[in-house]
Amino acid sequence: MALQWTILTYLVAVEAVVAFLLTIPSPRIVKNRLVSLICLTLQPAMFILPFAGFQILDIYWKNEHRLMCTSEICTAAERDRSEKAIYKSQRNVILCAAACLLYWCIYRICKYYKQIQALEELEKRVKDM
Repeated sequence: MALQWTILTYLVAVEAVVAFLLTIPSPRIVKNRLVSLICLTLQPAMFILPFAGFQILDIYWKNEHRLMCTSEICTAAERDRSEKAIYKSQRNVILCAAACLLYWCIYRICKYYKQIQALEELEKRVKDM
């Protein structure tokens, strides 16, 4: 069960690095190549969104069907186990939300950069006329 969370953790880390690389100042040619490379990988990387959505639904389903340890019959170990499971679920929801948010940020940064390039080309053509 932990494999999907390990994968999602690494994906979020990669997304964070990509977002960082897109936002740091760099020479124009490096930025152009980096943005074009990332734009090519955005569509195949979109699997992150349904994957994270499925994981959120899985957490929700498990939360709805979890046995709650609220009675006085529960031992301290059972209560600790129940609380640990709740904390893990909360952490995993935050991880899924971060994956979706970072993907959206990377997509918007690339889109804005492409729009800026198009406007610069338009301005260049207008100046040449």
